[in-house]
Amino acid sequence: MNKNKSATAISAALGKPLKRRLLDNWQLYAMLSVPVILTIVYKYIPMYGIQIAFRDYKASKGFMGSEWVGFEWFWRFFSAPTFGRMIKNTILLSFYSLLWSFPIPIILALLLNQMRFQRFKRVTQTVLYAPHFISTMVICGMIRIFLSPSGGLINLIAGTSIDFLTESNAFRTIYIASGIWQDAGWGIIVYMATLSNVDTSLYEAAKVDGASLFQRIIHIDIPELTSIMVLNLIMSAGGLMNVGFEKVWLLQTDLNKATSDVIAVYVYQKGIENAKYSYSTAVGLFNTVINIILLIVVNKIAHRISEDTSFI
Repeated sequence: MNKNKSATAISAALGKPLKRRLLDNWQLYAMLSVPVILTIVYKYIPMYGIQIAFRDYKASKGFMGSEWVGFEWFWRFFSAPTFGRMIKNTILLSFYSLLWSFPIPIILALLLNQMRFQRFKRVTQTVLYAPHFISTMVICGMIRIFLSPSGGLINLIAGTSIDFLTESNAFRTIYIASGIWQDAGWGIIVYMATLSNVDTSLYEAAKVDGASLFQRIIHIDIPELTSIMVLNLIMSAGGLMNVGFEKVWLLQTDLNKATSDVIAVYVYQKGIENAKYSYSTAVGLFNTVINIILLIVVNKIAHRISEDTSFI
C-alpha cells in the first residue's frame, strides 16, 4: 500500500511543469548546481585540450593554430624502445596490486565485525585507519629508512645489508606491500558500514541451528557484501592502468627501472620535464582509452555473473 502511494506521489510530482518543479525545489537545485558547475569546469571543459594529442602543439600558436598531425604521436609511442616494458610493468603492477590488496579490506572487515569487545574494536580500527592519512611523500621516506642498507629495520632484522630499492625484483613487492599497509584500513569502512545493516536475528538464528563462526561468515556476511564487492572490483578494474604516479616516482631508481618504468612516470617525464605536450597527451589519452575499455568489459562480466541489476 505504501509503495503504491509513493509511486503515485512520484508520478504526480513528475507530472508538474518543469518550471513549477524548479520553483518548488529551488534549494535542492541550488545545492546541486555547485558540484555540477565544478564538474563541468574541471572535468568537461579541459577535454577540449585533448586535441593536442593529434596536433604538433606549439604554445605560441595555440590549439587551432598548431599543425594537425593525426596519429603520429601514437605511432611514435607504439614504436618507442621502452613501449613493451612500460605496458608490461603497468599491467603487472596494477594487476598484482588488485590481486593482493582487494581481498585484504574484506577479510579485515569480516574479522572486525566478529569482535565483541567494542573498545578493542575501536582501537584496532583507528590503528588500521591511521596510515591512510600519512602523505605519500612521508610514506616513501619511511620506506627508504626501513629498507636502508645501513641501519634499516628490515636489514637489521634479517642481518643483511641489501639495498632493496636497487633490486628490480623487489620493487613490486615493496610497492604492493606498502600500499596494503597504507590503504587496507581505510578500505574496510564501506564494508563495515554494509555489515552494520545485517539483521542480528540472522546471527542468533544461525547459532541456534548450530552454525559455526565460519559458516555464519560464509552464509550471512559474504552474501551481504557481494554487491559492494562487485562495485569496488569494477571501479578498481577501471583504473587498472593508473598506477600511483607519486609512489613510483619517489621510489624509482636507475637500477630498478626494469620493473618500475610505468606509463604514468613516462607521461610526466615527457610532458613536464621535456615539454613534449602533444606526445605526452597522446600517451595519456591511450592510457585513458584502455581504462575505459577495461571498465566496460569488467562491468559487462560482472553484470552477467551477478543477479544484482545495479551494474549495467
